[in-house]
Amino acid sequence: MAPKHHPTPLSGTDRKALGKELDRARAMTAILASQAADARAKGEALIRQADKLVCESWNEKMWADGGPIDPSPTIDQAVNGGYSWLEIECSRCKTKRDVDLAAVRHPPTTFIHDLASRLRCSKCAEIGRRPTATLLQLTPRPRLALPET
Repeated sequence: MAPKHHPTPLSGTDRKALGKELDRARAMTAILASQAADARAKGEALIRQADKLVCESWNEKMWADGGPIDPSPTIDQAVNGGYSWLEIECSRCKTKRDVDLAAVRHPPTTFIHDLASRLRCSKCAEIGRRPTATLLQLTPRPRLALPET
């Protein structure tokens, strides 16, 4: 956007008044920009808190009712809320695994309960079986520490 053109007044007092008004407008711009940044930071913190509460609520429903509960948080909400790991269990061999939701190759708007039919046990896949996984809960970190390379 092109800068606004202010024609310079002919008299000296009008020029001084215009200069003062322009200085006030520039100062107000800086004030409003900092207020907007503060409001945005507060809003993002509130959204992060809301996403965390949605994940905790879903975990409690999963524990109380069992099974993948619909509606569930989205992958994006889980990662934003700090719950970036999904604990699953193979329906055949009962092996528990942790899935990093940030690394899952699905759109971030995918619901967690929709992943139940898409996740498979890698241990059973080696012997030619492909049973589905059972969702257990969302966790902030994996159960076991990842081996360092």
